[in-house]
Amino acid sequence: MKKRVLGTAGLEVSALGFGCMGLDFGYANKVSRPEGVRLIRKAVDLGVTFFDTAEVYGPFTNEEMVGEALKPVRDRVVIATKFGFDFVDGRQSGLNSRPEHIKEVAEASLKRLGVEVIDLFYQHRVDLGVPIEDVAGAVKDLIAEGKVKHFGLSEPGAKTVRRAHAVQPVTTLQNEYSLWTRGVETNGILETCAELGIGLVPYSPLGKGFLTGAMSKDTRLGEGDFRNILPRFTPEAMEKNQALVDLLKAIADEKGATAAQIALAWLLAQRPWIVPIPGTTKLHRLEENLASVDVELTPAELARIEKAAAEIEVEGERYPEHLLKTTGL
Repeated sequence: MKKRVLGTAGLEVSALGFGCMGLDFGYANKVSRPEGVRLIRKAVDLGVTFFDTAEVYGPFTNEEMVGEALKPVRDRVVIATKFGFDFVDGRQSGLNSRPEHIKEVAEASLKRLGVEVIDLFYQHRVDLGVPIEDVAGAVKDLIAEGKVKHFGLSEPGAKTVRRAHAVQPVTTLQNEYSLWTRGVETNGILETCAELGIGLVPYSPLGKGFLTGAMSKDTRLGEGDFRNILPRFTPEAMEKNQALVDLLKAIADEKGATAAQIALAWLLAQRPWIVPIPGTTKLHRLEENLASVDVELTPAELARIEKAAAEIEVEGERYPEHLLKTTGL
C-alpha cells in the first residue's frame, strides 16, 4: 500500500484510509460487531493503516468495535476519533466543545478504544458557543499530557482553521470532497491546507455510495438510512445525477477499472496530501476501493474528467438546510 503524509509533523498513513462509521451507524445495512472486527482486520492485512471513527457513531459502539479490531496491531495503525457533541439518553443532542467536555470525551474514547493515546482527535463540528481558540487550547493540553498526538477539524471554514492553527497546529481537516461535492475547491479550504501544511481527509469520497454506480432512481433506501433525508438521494435527483456516474463509467471502461476506482483515483490525483476514507461493509468493495491507489489517471484523462464534470450540474444539496448550517463555520 502506498503511503502519504498528513500535516507537517510527519503523520504517515496509507494512501486510502477506512471510514468505519457505516459498519454500525448511519445506514440501513449494518454488520454485527464480529463481522465488523473481521473486516477491519482484513483492511489491515491489505495494507490500510488509517482508521476513522467517532464517539457519535453508535453512539459509542463504533469506537468499541474499532478498538477491539485494532488491538492486536495497535503499533501499526493510526486511529482517528472525534469530539463535539452532547448526548441525552444515549442520543446525540446538540454541540458541546467546552474544554472540560473535550477532556472528558478524550478519557472516554481512550477507554472505548482500549488505547493509551488518540492518534488524531477531531472536533466533529464547529461549536459557535465556544471560541475555537479554547477548543484548540484544550487539545493542546491533551497533547502535552500525552493523551492525544494530533489535532484535526471536521467541516470548518477557512477562517476557523487559521484561528485554531495559531494556537495548536492542525494536522488535518476532514471535509466532504468528491466529484459531486467540491466546495473545498472554492471556499478556501484547499488553499489554506496548502499554505499551512495541513492534510485533507475527504469523507464520503464515493458520494455516500452513489458514485459507485450501484444506485439509481429506482433505488429504495432501507428504514433508518440517513440518506433518506438528503436532497441528493431523491429519485429525481439521482436520475439527474446519473450523468456524473456515466462519466466515471466511461473512463473506467477504457482503463479496465470501476467507477468507484476512478472516483477515488481522481481524488488522489488532486493533491499529494489528500487521503480519502471510503467505508464499506463488504470485503469485495474494500478490495475494489484499495485497488484505486494503483489507477493512474493521465493529465489528459484528468482534463477530460474536469471538462465533462464542469458541464454537469449536480442536483440537490448534500445536506438538508439544518445540517448545512453546521458546516463551513
